[in-house]
Amino acid sequence: MSDLPFPARIRALTPFEGPFDARQLRASGCEVLFASYPAGTTIEPHTHPTENCGVITRGELILIRRGEEERYGIGEWYQLRPGEQHAARFEVETSEIEFWFEPV
Repeated sequence: MSDLPFPARIRALTPFEGPFDARQLRASGCEVLFASYPAGTTIEPHTHPTENCGVITRGELILIRRGEEERYGIGEWYQLRPGEQHAARFEVETSEIEFWFEPV
């Protein structure tokens, strides 16, 4: 992850144990992920028990939910409800900061 656009202190955080390259920061009731996706990455349909939101810091996220594609660019935020099925695609190298909030 040393070539990613995040500062060295973020790159030094604990690696995320999941299907994409990220570092994680845990807080009470929330997990924060600093994630990067190579161009051509696809994430199959899935759900999370958490409420997820994120902001794109580089590239573009193509989020697929309810059969429709939504595009999010640099500085744009997205949000997913707990249990909401979604998939994702990254046509260009993309980085984002994701917040996974535990249900209240």
